[in-house]
Order: sequence, then structure tokens, then C-alpha cells
Amino acid sequence: MVRVGKGGTEEDEEAALALFETKEARFRGTYRLFASTVVVGICLIWVYRLSHLPRSAHGQGRWAWIGLFLADVCFSLFWIFTQSVRCNVVYRYPFKDRLSHRYEEKLPGVDIMVCTADPKMEPPTMVINTVLSAMSYNYPPEKLSVYLSDDGGSELTFYALLEASTFSKHWIPFCKKFRVEPRSPAAYFANHLASNLQHDLSINIGPEWLAIKKLYEEMKNRIDSTVETGMIPKEIRDQHKGFSEWNSNATKQDHQSIVQIMIDGRDKNAVDIDGGRLPMVVYMAREKRPQWPHNFKAGALNALLRVSAKISNAPFILNLDCDMYANDADAVREALCFFLDERKGNEIAFVQHPQNYDNITKNDIYAASSYVVNKFELPGLGGYEAALYCGTGCFHRRESLCGKVHSKDYRGEWNSTEGEKKSDKTVNELEEASKVLANCSHEKDTQWGKKIGLIYGCPVEDIVTGLTIQCRGWKSLYYNPDRKAFLGVAPTTLDIALIQHKRWSEGMFQVFFSKYCPFIYGRGKIKLGAQMGYCIYLLWAPISLPVLYYVIVPPLCLLRGIPLFPQVKSLWFLPFAYVFLARNTCSIAEALCSGDTLEAWWNSQRIWVIRRTTAYFFAFIDTISGTLGLSQTTFALTDKVMIEDVSKRYNQEIIEFGSSSIMFTVMATLAILNLFSLIGGITKAIMDLEYLMELDQLIIQIILVVLFVILNIPVYQALFTRRDKGCIPSSVLFNSILLASLACLVPII
Repeated sequence: MVRVGKGGTEEDEEAALALFETKEARFRGTYRLFASTVVVGICLIWVYRLSHLPRSAHGQGRWAWIGLFLADVCFSLFWIFTQSVRCNVVYRYPFKDRLSHRYEEKLPGVDIMVCTADPKMEPPTMVINTVLSAMSYNYPPEKLSVYLSDDGGSELTFYALLEASTFSKHWIPFCKKFRVEPRSPAAYFANHLASNLQHDLSINIGPEWLAIKKLYEEMKNRIDSTVETGMIPKEIRDQHKGFSEWNSNATKQDHQSIVQIMIDGRDKNAVDIDGGRLPMVVYMAREKRPQWPHNFKAGALNALLRVSAKISNAPFILNLDCDMYANDADAVREALCFFLDERKGNEIAFVQHPQNYDNITKNDIYAASSYVVNKFELPGLGGYEAALYCGTGCFHRRESLCGKVHSKDYRGEWNSTEGEKKSDKTVNELEEASKVLANCSHEKDTQWGKKIGLIYGCPVEDIVTGLTIQCRGWKSLYYNPDRKAFLGVAPTTLDIALIQHKRWSEGMFQVFFSKYCPFIYGRGKIKLGAQMGYCIYLLWAPISLPVLYYVIVPPLCLLRGIPLFPQVKSLWFLPFAYVFLARNTCSIAEALCSGDTLEAWWNSQRIWVIRRTTAYFFAFIDTISGTLGLSQTTFALTDKVMIEDVSKRYNQEIIEFGSSSIMFTVMATLAILNLFSLIGGITKAIMDLEYLMELDQLIIQIILVVLFVILNIPVYQALFTRRDKGCIPSSVLFNSILLASLACLVPII
């Protein structure tokens, strides 16, 4: 008998309970008031710059003053863009218990797509740890399918996946029996010792822990030794028909399409050692030919979209980078709370998680954690229901990713999609049919890469793809759970960190110059605040110019005694002091609130300057060159291999330079220029009485130079005192001293 309450039946009341809720950030009103006071300070700075412009057209420092005013305008506008999201921060909270109660018997299928491209830079052992973590989700295994896209077309990666498929029969039941977290074997064994594995359930898992660890180590050693030799032994080749797909002519850039179903999740006999069902596991290497463009990661994911539609066709998709393992066994259920919510779920195209890393040091020397961005900026974009698609750690609705335009009457019939699995076809038939979908020619004269799948033609295909989906009427959410859903590998050298940011900033600046500029493409389709929020990242490259100006011109003017700021005793000093102190106090508070240490905040300020004066500046130059047809964009893969002595210095929080990169030459030149300026200013104050009398007008410049010199202490150490392999080479030292000396001779007009 069904009881009826005031609002209807119990079933109606249950259905009315949302699967997630949205809450505004605390103190949002207070922050807006604070931001408005900073705006007043910025306006006063502009008034000062315009009203105190040196009058004589030939006066010393006039153009330096004008340049500084333009730099202040750039900083101010960029800061206003950041406020569009920081004043709109919201947080999402899913109710996975309600999801289980309501949908447990009819949960939708989920296809998990993992991408790798090079077995040397992305070790197969790391790749299969990500795959194993995805296979082990707390989710019905018959509803899970895990796809590995190997863009390197390497039989070494295929072999590693074959080993992982066998090991999963032991690992998955172990995870579920003891509720293991995280479910990446490497991460789990690194974080847990056999001596303290007595669980609250009063079950001693020590013997089973040792047994499964032994199996993992044996598998890892077999894979590593095979990768080291680069050859698959004949006895291993005979174990699986898939090895016959490789021949002596196959190379990374020239090979046929390969699709191999390693575990057939449809088969009820595909079980683990405890008799539990196993998820579908598929290996794919799309065809590559030198004469065909392959469109990098976007092309790989589009091929996976087609292949997965042929094999499992799940209505929801999770895409992961190969180093981004699943850290929360319930992440799939939490994400589905957003998609399956009866009120708002049908509007949602994708749910983006933040990128987090498991190798961040205590004080985060390369500022890779982005804790403040994850806590305050990205949730602000999510507040406009226009979260960025960041390329990994993202759950998608298949229909939205495949080009469907959202309409008001859309109901998201994910139950019917589930019935389209090709259960009537054999494994061989599915593999052969899927190979055709992974051929180079399949996309010819189609909308793939234009309106369907990930968008081609830009190094940051994820950002553009997310924007186009939102402009088709879909909404996207940002979700940052307390337990990090995914953990990856952060760069362990400054060189790699800068190369990574150069690639990102160059790609994003290209978007700003393209037809996908949010102010043009998104006009009338997404909110103005979301358009401004996108531009926080799209304008990383050009913001390098005002930073470079501040790092170069005020020190040179200090050497010549040319004041660019008001005297300390002047009332005009107050807006400069207030904006500086308010912004940095707020920045420190945000960092501490996000879980950073004070030293980590200081490190982030150093990296902020280094990125903007090197990586972002060269990204700006390359983008302009590309726009003028003078150069072409190349894709640089980030190395995930850890070298022992580099790893040791990283864990000791010693910055790794060790390269003659032109970016390091620029960085060292700026550091030495400011050191020369400080030393020169002190010397002139001692030797020149007239210069000393004008010192009051130069206080702000002195403070700026001192701060920059202190920020660069690790750079000076790498230039002058360090003798390890991570120091800055002597050739860079010589060039930077020469360039800084020449800069000191440049006249200021």
C-alpha cells in the first residue's frame, strides 16, 4: 500500500529529492565588497598616471612612464577578468546514496578512455596502473568498458595491457574485498606498509596483501624488462593473437589500425578468481600514415569515440590521461549524480574534475598543484554552468560530445542507449568492424573534428571542444570532491614545467585569435562572465608583456635615478600601497585556505614571474609568428620518466635547471639585470649625494627590485654556487651577464 502525504506519494517525494545540490561560497558578498575597494584603488592609480605624466615630450622617462601606464592598464583589465569568476564561486555536492537507492538496478554503462602516445616517455607500467584503477571502480563491472588508445602503436604497450588483464583477475576482487584506496597498484603499495594493514573490520589482510604485492611486482618486472630490451619474446607472442598485428615495417607514425578486445565484458565466463564479472578491456592503435594528418590527442579520442560506439556504446564517457589514475572508487557514481538528476541532469554535457598530482612536494616548488585555481577560479566558471573542459578527469555525455544540439524537450534517454551493445557479434567481428572506424580515411569528408567529437586545428582541443559544446546549448559543471578523484604526475624539472605551460598558453592564445574567441563565438550563447572567465587562460601569453616591462624598465630607471612612482609622503602613494597589500594579503589567505603553506605561496610567486617572462612570452612570439605564417605549431609530449638524481633533488625541493634553454637565458638575464640595478642603486646612494636626496621618490622601485632579487635567490644559487647537474650551465651565465650589461647601457626616454 502506498502512503500519500501532502505533496503526493512516497515515490513522488523520493523522485523530488535532487541527486546533487549547489551552494554559494561563503563570504561571497564580503569578497565582492573587497574587490570593489581594489577597483577604486586601481582607478586612482590610473588617475595618478594620467595626471602626473612628464610634461616635456623630450623629458627623461616620459615614454617609460607611458609604458608603465599601459602595463598597469593591462594588469587591471586582466584582474577584472579574474573577478568575473572569483565573485561567482559555487560548489557542487552529489548524493551518491540517493543514486544507488534510485538507480542501482538500472545504472547506465560507462566507457573509460585512456590515452597514451609514447612508451618511452609514458612508461607502460604507469599506463596499466591507470587502466587497473579504472577497471576497479566501485561500479557494476558489466557496465564498465575500459579503452586504451595507444597512439604510439607499440606492441610493448599492448603486452603491458595483456599482463594487466591477467593481473586484474586478482587485483579487482582484492580491491573490493578490502575496500582498497587508491586502486592503482603502484600508488596503493607505495602508500601502505604490510606492517600496519590491520583494518577496522578485524580482518588481517597481511597474507593476501603480500601475495597480491608479489604478483604485482612480478608483473611489473616482466613488463619493465621487456620494455628495456624492446623485444617481445616468442613465447609471449604465442600467448595472444594480437601480436600478429605488428610486422617489421610498422613504426610509430606508419602502421595499420589495430583493435583487440582483451577482455570481453559481455561474456559471463570472463570472471575474476572469485567468480565476479570483469569489465570490457579494449586496446586500440588507430591507423597512422605519413601523408594523413593525425590531429594528435583529439584524433585519438575521436577514433575511440567511434570504436567504443561500435563495441559498448555507453551513454557516458570518462576520459583520462595515461598518468592520471583513479583515486576514488566512487568517482563514477558521484559523477552520475549530476547526469541523472531529474531536474537538471538532462542539461549537463560534462562534469570536469580538477587536475591533481600525487608527487607534489610539501612546498610545491614548481607551483603545479594549482590549489587556489581549483578552489576559487574553476568553481567560478562552474558557477556560470560553463566549466572548462581540461582534457582529462572529465565525464561526458556521449551525445553532447558527438555533436548533438541541446533542446528544451531533450530527455536524455540513456536507458535505450544501453540496449545497443553488440552482444550478437563475436569478438573477431567486432574487432574487424572497429578497425575500419580507426582508419585514417574514415574521417574524410565528414564532420569529425569540426562539429562532431573533439575539435581539430588547435593544440588545446579540450578548451575549444568544451566551448563548442556549451555554445550548442549544453551546460557543464565543475566538481572538486574532498577526496581527489584523479591523481597524475606533475613535472619534476623546471624545463619540463615551462615547456608544458608554453604549449598550453600558446594553444590558448591561438583560440583567442581564432573564430572560437569566446567574445565572438560565445556571444549570446554563454554568459558574459563565462566569456571573461575563459579569457583568464586564453590571455596567459600576452600578459607576459606587462610583466616583462615591470621586470625590466623600473630597474633600469632606478639605475638612472628616474622616478616612476609617487613619493612615500605623497597621498598618491596610498592607492599603490593598498592595491599591492590587498592583493597579496588576499592571495596569501586564498593559498592557506586551499591547503598551501606560506612557503608554497612564495614559490608560486616565483614561478608566476618565471612563467610569464619565459614560457608565456615565447608562446606569445610563436603565436604571432604562426598567425603571420612564419612558423607552425608543434606538439611537445611531456616526459613522465623520473631520473634518480633529478627525483632526489625534487624531493629535497631544489629547483632543477640543468639546461641551456633560451628560456633559462632570459630568466637568468632578468635576474642579473635586477641584481645589477640593486647593487648600482646602493652604490650611487653611497657615492652620489644628489641621488641620495632623491631616494624618497625611488622607494617603490627599490622595493620592486628587492622583491625580485629575493624571489630569484634560487636562480642566483644555480648560477653562482651550485655544482650539481641541476645548476644553470656556465654558457647561460656568460650570456646572461653579457645581455644584462648591455641592457644597463640602453638609454631611457
